[in-house]
Amino acid sequence: MAEKPVPLTREGLAKFQEKLDNLINVRRAEVARRIQEARELAGAQNTSEYEDAKNEQALVEGEILDLERLIQNAVIIEEAHDTQRVELGSTVTVINDKGQAAHYTIVGSAEADPRNGRISNESPVGKALLGKRVGDEIEVQAPAGMLRWTITGIS
Repeated sequence: MAEKPVPLTREGLAKFQEKLDNLINVRRAEVARRIQEARELAGAQNTSEYEDAKNEQALVEGEILDLERLIQNAVIIEEAHDTQRVELGSTVTVINDKGQAAHYTIVGSAEADPRNGRISNESPVGKALLGKRVGDEIEVQAPAGMLRWTITGIS
């Protein structure tokens, strides 16, 4: 079964590749060193340090596999995109009924960081914005209640 494409910005892909490189070339060696040290101490002490190190190794290896899969299935979001309609990669300016403006960049779920204005195309807000134009109004049900915005800009 084919893996699902993972939309990423060039910047996001570079960050994931850097993280993978660190896990392979730094963290893997650190964990291997911890395992070796724990083996050497195992005769005199209990093996909890060894078990902890082996668990950490499993986590690191799992993260490496996840990142390799993510990078392998990456589809780069084109930087030159339509400014008439909201699409993946668009930065959208919205205003609420109180006149407060917010800016959101629509990214793939792997890069989503709502606190920094990067929302997933799969999130309720991202889905509501996709395909809309300047002047369109959207409503999204959120845990805090109904959000109502008017799109004032797309870049």
